[in-house]
Amino acid sequence: MAYIKEIRQLVGHRPLIMTSASGALLNEQGEVLLQERADTGDWGFPGGYMEFGETFSQTLIREFKEDAGFAVEPQRLLKILDSDTYTYPNGDVVQPVNAFYLVCRTTDHQYPTKPSETVKTRYFGMHESPHFFNQQHAEMWAVLKEYLTNR
Repeated sequence: MAYIKEIRQLVGHRPLIMTSASGALLNEQGEVLLQERADTGDWGFPGGYMEFGETFSQTLIREFKEDAGFAVEPQRLLKILDSDTYTYPNGDVVQPVNAFYLVCRTTDHQYPTKPSETVKTRYFGMHESPHFFNQQHAEMWAVLKEYLTNR
């Protein structure tokens, strides 16, 4: 997050193209883990923005642990999403380029999440329709549904 804060100090709220990674973790019932975001109260896939020098996989592993409290490994790249723009409540404008992965847990241990980012986590059935953080997260939901239907 230090990298993003530094960039924002230089450019303010101007539009930025930001790279990010998110993951879909399924439980034994085929439900997917989502996080309730602290900034908007909406739901989304755990993940976030790259720090300088990270890969998509490293970003995913770090952000998933921070947002959902689980250590994970990427199993399959489901899609690169790049068509959405979003304005955060503080006025920051971004076009996120997101690598969306199917992930698996690497341990049973659950770590504490960052309260500034996550209110809670919850598993959702694919028939449910939570209110998503932005259009990109709704698109990730559709990508995951299609993948699970066709595998």
